[in-house]
Amino acid sequence: MALMDMPPRTEEELDSVTLHNIALVSMESNPTEGFQKLHYLLQQDSFPPETFANLLLLYISYGYEERAADVLAENFHIHEEYLSEDLFKFLEAVIIRQTSPEEAYQRLDCLAVDFTTKLRKISKMVKDLWQNHNDKEAKEAVVEYDRIVEKYIPVLMQQASIYWERENYPQVRQILEQARETVEDHDVWKMNLAHVFFMEHRKSEDMFCLAISLYEQLVKKNFDNILSMTAVALANLCVSYVLIQHNEEAEILMRKVEKEEELSAYVQPDKKLFHHCIINLAIGTLYCSKGNYEFGVSLVVKSLQKKLDTDTWYYAKRCFLSLIENAARRLITPPDELLYQCLVFLEHCEVYGQNIIAQHEAPLDQHRLHPGQNTVTYEARLMKALILKLMEL
Repeated sequence: MALMDMPPRTEEELDSVTLHNIALVSMESNPTEGFQKLHYLLQQDSFPPETFANLLLLYISYGYEERAADVLAENFHIHEEYLSEDLFKFLEAVIIRQTSPEEAYQRLDCLAVDFTTKLRKISKMVKDLWQNHNDKEAKEAVVEYDRIVEKYIPVLMQQASIYWERENYPQVRQILEQARETVEDHDVWKMNLAHVFFMEHRKSEDMFCLAISLYEQLVKKNFDNILSMTAVALANLCVSYVLIQHNEEAEILMRKVEKEEELSAYVQPDKKLFHHCIINLAIGTLYCSKGNYEFGVSLVVKSLQKKLDTDTWYYAKRCFLSLIENAARRLITPPDELLYQCLVFLEHCEVYGQNIIAQHEAPLDQHRLHPGQNTVTYEARLMKALILKLMEL
């Protein structure tokens, strides 16, 4: 019997290991409960050694650096016992980033230099061991190299994200390129560098080609399990194909994704997959951004059939809001047929979006949207009212 299938029991009734594991399992579906359980464990006399680090890392991953700082300060006396020196320095840097990004970057850079020095040293050692036919020691060194890379990648991504948030993509690219020597085979590095090239496409078409090259490497590696890739990466790849007029490659990839979703539906009928839908939404958004609202909106409407949820609604409403804004500013004059199509679609969203939240909220936020306003139905009604006003002008 799975952990989540067991009858509910209070935290006091569960042993610490079971409670810790339930907390981690519940983070995806109910992060508030997961945080509560980890906090409860940390207040006990004994708890699994991973509890402290997991709680801090989860706070950071959800954007609660201030809470991580509070927990670290309250339990500073145990950090040497439960946190490695590297992890402690990493957590401190990420926490400081909220008030001083420059200082955080310098601290992260010190960690990065330390990791890259170790990686170069091990890389040289591996070459020497292979040349001397010390296969066993060489394999052990390779394992150690991979272990350090996994510790280095989060540091590198934190450095890059400081400039990503500022939309300074050339600097992000420079940071990632500097690490090419040591992590160029790592999927996370490839994925993020591809995202940077995609965002820099305005500079030249060559950026799309560079992005495509990296995305294609990941697709090739995961071709037999294409749905393991993020929908955004696949969508970016298809959009890149379209923009350089390689529509056939985009269609081949989209058919592959659609086929895999159909096969998955037979095996796991209750599992919702939105990869193909999000790819279509991204392409529809592309056409809307180019001013071709008739085709873009029609693609968005078609792709959302039976696929309406919080994430797909996010992409769809951007297209409708763009249409409304440009029409209100008299930059475009949408035909009545297009506006009627939007109205019909939004009416369907009203009906089916009553129990679908319009936007994700952070699990521990005190100030939340009114439940009746954070629904697809509510936002669809607002946009429908705006379109009706446009039609009156």
